[in-house]
Amino acid sequence: MGLVSGFALLPVLTGCGGLSVTGGDPDSFTTMGYGMGDALATDRIDTARAALPGLHIKVNEGAFDQQQFLSAVAAGDPPDVVHMDRALIGGYAARGALMPLTDCISRKHIDTGDYYRTAIDEGSLDGVVYALPDSYDSRILLMNDKVLKENGTDPADVTTSDWSALKKLTQKLQRHHGDKLTRIGFDPKIPEFFPLWAKANGADLISADGRTAQLNSPRVVEALRYAVGLIDAQGGWGRFKALRDSFDQFGAKNQFVRGQVGVYPMEDWYVNVLAGTSPHIDLGTDTFKDRKGKMLNWTSGYGWAIPKGSPHAAEACTFVKTMTATDTWVHAAKAKAKQVRKTGSPYTGDVTGNAVADRIIEKDVWKPTGNAAFDKATRTLYAISRKGFTVPSNAAGSEFKDAWQNAVNRVLSGEQSPQQALDQGQREAQSALDLAHEGER
Repeated sequence: MGLVSGFALLPVLTGCGGLSVTGGDPDSFTTMGYGMGDALATDRIDTARAALPGLHIKVNEGAFDQQQFLSAVAAGDPPDVVHMDRALIGGYAARGALMPLTDCISRKHIDTGDYYRTAIDEGSLDGVVYALPDSYDSRILLMNDKVLKENGTDPADVTTSDWSALKKLTQKLQRHHGDKLTRIGFDPKIPEFFPLWAKANGADLISADGRTAQLNSPRVVEALRYAVGLIDAQGGWGRFKALRDSFDQFGAKNQFVRGQVGVYPMEDWYVNVLAGTSPHIDLGTDTFKDRKGKMLNWTSGYGWAIPKGSPHAAEACTFVKTMTATDTWVHAAKAKAKQVRKTGSPYTGDVTGNAVADRIIEKDVWKPTGNAAFDKATRTLYAISRKGFTVPSNAAGSEFKDAWQNAVNRVLSGEQSPQQALDQGQREAQSALDLAHEGER
């Protein structure tokens, strides 16, 4: 459900009483959209609890639920804080569902310069900050060096800058058993990573001010045609997706161990997964490069925001500051490093959204493990985190994201050509943007 249609339902949901998130307890401080998966998460919550001793912090674990959130805001019963994808922040901010953090930042003397600039920008709208960064995902190129070497390819020669050579490598590394694809040579990771391919071709999906969609510009169309062509060269989307969906992504029999993939871009957190499940794989890492050979890092992540009508707005400010503060992150990283090292797995560091914390974690918490592959991966991740780009924040939020993702999916499924799909996506995206800004005219 898009944001505009979601908010159109608010009167109906309000009439039904909405969905209670806080439970009506004045001493209960509730979160939405946050998980407690490891020591990095739990240690920070413990620090936040210490900073708010008069409140019972209730962590409602699980993914952010848009419908539940909209219902709760409409009913005047929102959570105190919400943890959500920063790509959605602009849409909720434009419709008045989130509080600007201007006063919070000023009152609590929060130095936004401590955070990565792209992460702050992604959690803002029209220059106003609505969310503080709670993670920072970079895109790194992962390589199965064993597969590459067995097929006569030096991992050092692999690059995404030469699109002709990359397609040849894709065809060289792929494997089939009859009609079944058994190894993906190169996975372009679309639809999810389409902004990366557009940027690699010198294009952005939206203008820098977040008001004009650019989905059907010639360079964007060319990027989609190429990325889909990589999949078509391996037997088409049906066979490709069937193999990708069969991966034991988080297990000991993952696609690297089983030789089911050669090369692909991936979020940085997956290095940590591989370190825990299969630390002895022949993993190669490099940076994704644009067509001019320049390093390219698309960054994204989550943020903490305060909903309109937060029952404890002042305490929520303390919470988001504490959860994202330098000292909090460093303390939590030490706890996680200790937890990971106890298992015998290599600790591959943490990149948090707080640039100051990350430099301390890199220098004082992470230590070379002796595992050359994962040590190189960690150094690469810290190096690329210092610079990146993000899809500009915009008032259409999830509707803009849906427009380009749905366009890519229509091409993958064979419904439309790249030009047709992106023409339709452009109309949908610009309509959502215009509607979001309608009140300004």
